[in-house]
Amino acid sequence: MTPNGFVKFSEHSFLISFSKGESEVLVNLTGQLIEILAERVDEVHTDPLATMVGITGHDSPPDDEVLLRLLPNAYADPVESAEFRRYTESNLRAVKRTNAMAVRNQVLELGTSPIIFDSEGAHRWLGTLNDIRLALGVRLQVGENSHDQLELLSPDDPMQAVYGVYSWLGWLQESLVLTLMEDIGE
Repeated sequence: MTPNGFVKFSEHSFLISFSKGESEVLVNLTGQLIEILAERVDEVHTDPLATMVGITGHDSPPDDEVLLRLLPNAYADPVESAEFRRYTESNLRAVKRTNAMAVRNQVLELGTSPIIFDSEGAHRWLGTLNDIRLALGVRLQVGENSHDQLELLSPDDPMQAVYGVYSWLGWLQESLVLTLMEDIGE
């Protein structure tokens, strides 16, 4: 396991190293995230300007629970939420996919070698770790009181391993936040 999590490397850069197994987990999970965030095919819109600025004909929330968690409704009112989704979903998907691809490429390229990145990279890592945890949280049905139940999963339950990864990613995310807070304090 990564003993220290994320650490400050220099004045404006950060460092993390992963074991071979950890790298493989991250490559797999970022790949799944990239795949699930693939753009919905927009057969309704043929306006090139709308396509260029990211306006889609999609105004309904995704059917998939994980996608709905990653791309939630912005408003309680369905009409306002639908209008907001038309103007923002495509760009939000693109940002999340770009972040996940950047993280995945770093891990693929460096494997068990130290990964060094700047503040912008730190935000990509935070976003990607958060998105993966949200997706896993949906699959684990994480709720207010579910952590106690998840801690008691038997070792032969396949969800126990998923919960282990979910917890590890939470620890990684926390280590990066704490490292960024140190950077702010200086």
